[in-house]
Amino acid sequence: MATEEVPVSFFDDPHPACRRWRELEGGAHRVRILGEAPLEGWVVTGHAACRAALADPRLSKNAATEAFDRRDGSEEGPGPGRALTAHMLNSDPPAHTRLRRLVQQAFTARRVAALRPVIEGHVNRLLDALEVPASRAGAPVATRAPVIDLVRDFTVPLPLAVVFDLLGASEGAGHILKAWAATLNGEEGDGEVSVTTAEALVGHIRSLIAHKRARPGDDLLTALIAARDAGDRLGEQEITSLGFLLVAAGHQTTANLISNGVHALLTHPREMAALRADPSRTGAFIEEVLRHESPFSIATMRYATEPVTIGGTVIPAGDFVQIALLSANRDPAAFPDPDRFDPDRFDPSRPATGHLAFGHGIHHCLGAPLARLQAEIAFTALLTRYPNLRLATPAARPLWWRNPRHRGLRTLPVLLG
Repeated sequence: MATEEVPVSFFDDPHPACRRWRELEGGAHRVRILGEAPLEGWVVTGHAACRAALADPRLSKNAATEAFDRRDGSEEGPGPGRALTAHMLNSDPPAHTRLRRLVQQAFTARRVAALRPVIEGHVNRLLDALEVPASRAGAPVATRAPVIDLVRDFTVPLPLAVVFDLLGASEGAGHILKAWAATLNGEEGDGEVSVTTAEALVGHIRSLIAHKRARPGDDLLTALIAARDAGDRLGEQEITSLGFLLVAAGHQTTANLISNGVHALLTHPREMAALRADPSRTGAFIEEVLRHESPFSIATMRYATEPVTIGGTVIPAGDFVQIALLSANRDPAAFPDPDRFDPDRFDPSRPATGHLAFGHGIHHCLGAPLARLQAEIAFTALLTRYPNLRLATPAARPLWWRNPRHRGLRTLPVLLG
């Protein structure tokens, strides 16, 4: 099969190409994603094929990490990059089973639910900051800044603040982690971590872990340090890697979800009016945002440990496999009229096909409930506070990040009204 080259401009609007791939024979297609670090492998696009691939033990996470190290010539021992990859997302059973069991002891539903007032506080603080005095003469009337970049000033700072609270990071450490998170989530390339960035981030996270060992707090990092299972516990490198996962990945998916959701509201006025009139629709709205413009577009790397047949296509052993969640969630075989934005698909009273925005199987995202909670609070606050919220330039094309993993807006200029 011929290899199709995929330029970085693909990520401006990947849906037409994904539609074409789904319509071709075979469930997987060989591509070479261009950029600073080109990557060649197979992309899986259909909903049924993606769902099966996500749960297929022959598509290995351990082997993918090791193969990626060999590709980049970084297999010589556990450098700082390795300390950032020793987490559940890059492991197979039984290591994955052990890690997830220990992390679940710390990252509980109760801990997530307890964050609601904390998230509400951050939302109100960030929205308050968008409001500026009418004049410097001390006029008592407040007005709205004429144009606000909601990505820069709200959708990115919110999940970062929540992550810092989870880690129990001080404000100073938060600023440092924010800078490194921005570096890790660059616009182009394959999303991998440079050695310089890895060394700095490892150092800061390890310092934070040492601080929590000396002064335990009521935070997730302290809970991870304390987690036990039949005498087992997380090692220093594992805790460091989990801290990295929260900073680098945990905030970006949520920021994309909120940004994409606000954009969907502002480009679908009927849905915005319906949501204002009936806030109980918020859950279905969030699920449709996750499906329609999946914030994590391609699942993390997998590696075929033996020949694997997907939709009639044989993927040879030793090849990289990428599972296109964004494409699966626009598959007409699973979602009729998939390009139409329709929250009624997820009306609780109707049977619905599950989307794959948070993955499937043993690697289904543990942070999904927290992402949904932040989105719910953010959308509710924006609709309540700003009845005239609108796009600053309605005719302008949205500007997306050109990143193989993340599907989110780089900027979202709005008028608050």
